[in-house]
Amino acid sequence: MLSPHSFTRQIVDQISLAKALVIISKDSNNFQFAAKLSAQIRKCQALLSNSATMATPLTAEEWETAIHDMALVLYQAQQLHYDNATMIMKMRGQFQSLNEKLKSEAEKNTKYGQIAAEELPKGLYYEIVFHLVTDEVNYAPMNAWFSMNNFRGATIEVQKVEDFSWLNASYVPVLKQLQNSETHNFYFSGSGDNRTPIKFRNPKYLSMLNHLRFYIPEVYPALQKVVFLDDDVVVQKDLSKLFTIDLNGNVMGAVETCMETFHRFHKYLNYSHPLIRAHFDPDACGWAFGMNVLDLGEWRKKNVTGIYHYWQEHNTDHTLWKLGTLPPGLMAFYGLVEKLDAKWHVLGLGYTNVDPLLIKNGAVLHYNGNMKPWLKIGMEKYRGFWDKYVDYSHPLLQQCFMHG
Repeated sequence: MLSPHSFTRQIVDQISLAKALVIISKDSNNFQFAAKLSAQIRKCQALLSNSATMATPLTAEEWETAIHDMALVLYQAQQLHYDNATMIMKMRGQFQSLNEKLKSEAEKNTKYGQIAAEELPKGLYYEIVFHLVTDEVNYAPMNAWFSMNNFRGATIEVQKVEDFSWLNASYVPVLKQLQNSETHNFYFSGSGDNRTPIKFRNPKYLSMLNHLRFYIPEVYPALQKVVFLDDDVVVQKDLSKLFTIDLNGNVMGAVETCMETFHRFHKYLNYSHPLIRAHFDPDACGWAFGMNVLDLGEWRKKNVTGIYHYWQEHNTDHTLWKLGTLPPGLMAFYGLVEKLDAKWHVLGLGYTNVDPLLIKNGAVLHYNGNMKPWLKIGMEKYRGFWDKYVDYSHPLLQQCFMHG
């Protein structure tokens, strides 16, 4: 007779395999089967969530039914030749690249000692509401996680982007572009202009979770001021003073990044295009997403989302900019950004060397770049600032492929 823990372990293993198969299905342009896998993943994750929060344990029959249903879908994947050999071939190149980066960073990190993590300040706890948005695949486990753990009385609201019915192709230019065959081929098929570097063709840059930052006033219509945080940051100091900063009529408060010339507008936008030349100073200072103060009242007055739509609609041929959400952000918020003290947002912990004093005094540490602290390629000397907030002894984390 299998124990509940054995059932959980088996389903977690099935989910891990299914997630890998979703990637392979999409790479093979079999989006219908990828959707089928994703639906089964969501069912299993909901079951895990229920098992963690329900007073009455799930029955063996309920566990076995879920395992059986997932096994059928995984068998169909095998019939489509999405077997272990296929997975190994598709991922081998990626693993080799990651291993090379890991070895390189390991050699560099031998030069540095561990930087002691600063204790969070002791003091009064404020009434705080964290508003999180995720996708349907992660919604159930994220809800379960927040219900199972103590966050010192803070209120946590979790929503999934699929519930925002107004986010549709008739309103959102990025979604409309996905219906365009040329755009779809550019990001997913590898066809088109072969001169475009592969990094500029990553479909993650069309993810609505990436572009949702341009719709915050509509996601939270009752709010007037928020602090926006990306998912790869560590908050190590009190941020309450950000809500009292005078933005002087601007929409956003942000830390500027133009200490070097390569962080000015000419780095991000195509100044050979007449529209760009006519509207934006090439030497204007860039800034960073990741920790931003937003006055949603001023946002609505100045119609920043409408400005963002305007530029997205003029970039269907990818000639104004190519990569990411920062270029359209620089354009949409142009002239509407209040400069913040650099200590509020310390960048670069995911790709470069950062002054230890900046890290010590920084309120928000941002692991922007590829070397995230939860990955093996994460920079060892910066991982401690992340790790000290992660309980690797937690039973659920023990079942995940996470280092500690």
